[in-house]
Amino acid sequence: MTEIRTVSTTPFADQKPGTSGLRKKVTVFQQPHYLENFVQAIFDALEGFAGQTLVVGGDGRYYNRQAIQIILKMAAANGFGRVLVGQGGILSTPAASCVIRKYGAFGGIILSASHNPGGLDGDFGIKYNIGNGGPAPEKVTNAIYARSREITSYQILAAADGDLDGVGEWRLGEMVVQVMDSVTDYGALMESLFDFDRIHHLLTHGGFRFCYDALHAVTGGYGTRILGDRLGASLDCLQNCVPLEDFGGGHPDPNLVYAHDLVAKMLGADAPDFGAASDGDGDRNMVMGQRFFVTPSDSLAVLAANATLVPAYRGGLAGVARSMPTSGAVDRVAARLGIECYETPTGWKFFGNLLDAGKITLCGEESFGTGSNHVREKDGLWAVLFWLNILAVRQQSVEAIVREHWQQFGQNYYSRHDYEGVESERAEMLMAELRRQLSSLAGRQLGGYGIRQADDFCYTDPIDGSISERQGVRLLFEDGSRLIYRLSGTGTEGATLRVYLERYEPNIARHGLDPQVALGDLIAIAQEVAQITPLTGRAEPTVIT
Repeated sequence: MTEIRTVSTTPFADQKPGTSGLRKKVTVFQQPHYLENFVQAIFDALEGFAGQTLVVGGDGRYYNRQAIQIILKMAAANGFGRVLVGQGGILSTPAASCVIRKYGAFGGIILSASHNPGGLDGDFGIKYNIGNGGPAPEKVTNAIYARSREITSYQILAAADGDLDGVGEWRLGEMVVQVMDSVTDYGALMESLFDFDRIHHLLTHGGFRFCYDALHAVTGGYGTRILGDRLGASLDCLQNCVPLEDFGGGHPDPNLVYAHDLVAKMLGADAPDFGAASDGDGDRNMVMGQRFFVTPSDSLAVLAANATLVPAYRGGLAGVARSMPTSGAVDRVAARLGIECYETPTGWKFFGNLLDAGKITLCGEESFGTGSNHVREKDGLWAVLFWLNILAVRQQSVEAIVREHWQQFGQNYYSRHDYEGVESERAEMLMAELRRQLSSLAGRQLGGYGIRQADDFCYTDPIDGSISERQGVRLLFEDGSRLIYRLSGTGTEGATLRVYLERYEPNIARHGLDPQVALGDLIAIAQEVAQITPLTGRAEPTVIT
């Protein structure tokens, strides 16, 4: 019998999970006992998993394989009966959610730092997903963190590393390890949702031109197999589709700054009809038309308005949800359809209860994430297929569809300004000062905008009654415009200050302006109210989307 070793350890003080798990530099995770401590804290915070199935996989970034070998040995030592692991250690985040749900797994460990850079000097991350396939709720992550602060030992099997590359089964002590094809189950799920025959015809007939950029990240294999092999997209339509441990030295974040190859192509004179990109772990997406960018907020609204064109949603939507900082564009669609629209904090886990209760069908965040009740994670490739299905049915350009949407519902001018890597103390000081001003801001006039409400967003979950406080400072203006400030929990160095700006424009004659121009007065107000430059030392944002 293989020996189970109990290894003495001491706690690390910095293992508090953020909105998407624990993210640190690779070198932090490589410290002796660091990963092991957190994995043991996960297992210690759970109950009833003896003999159960665990799903393990990651986005293929540097240290992914080594971490999986450690997790497998610890899962065996702690009593799991079976682990389903993606071939080569690869599972996109939505594919992991799919596998957890399909096979009734107890839960899953996903290794990813999402859209953060990879490589030896890059970032690494780990998070636990529960049995519904979604990220662990706060009560679970709080329990994991509490355990990490008092841990004194962890259990691990004394065994050689196993083969992650060959599909099949092998044993690790008393536990069965099943290495499974990373794409098959997810691909079958996508085919059950969309009209693949119609999309195949779109991509192979009539001169439709398409470009998908995987940013050398996890969806390279998924894109090649699903878009290429199954749907007929030619190989020259699929760029950067070889997954690399360092993402080719790039930043796998699908936005106008970091997806520069795709953006240059889509804004060029000979631009394709449709372009899309996914991020490091495959849960985010960016959608573009010919010389036309679709904001994530507008994308969610367009998908909701056109959902009945897609086989999986022909019966209509139960409801929709968006994160609080996401624009109100989808709210207007929901009102027209006569369905509920829920406003949640940032973090996909907040959609889980609504999805499980059947309250919503579609949901999304302004941070390039959209999804539905098919899994419990946002899903980048799903969003791309959704758009392709709509384009195949409507036979219009991306720009024409979005502009027609604005004519029907009005345009929500929207932008997010990110100040990345701000010194944490300065960022916290800025937020504290904003919170201190809240009581005096309501009723004030700022540059022609009257403040109707100023608060720190607090969410009460309508399903389980749990309360999430301090989710972002909001300035809500009388004309419906909004300014929102929050600190992101997805970075590994310093803090990222996010400033969200929104103004609703019903007048068709004023649609289609550059958002930075349309929002110019709000941008100035946002700077002045928060004293961003004096407090952070930053004269301008790092990234504007």
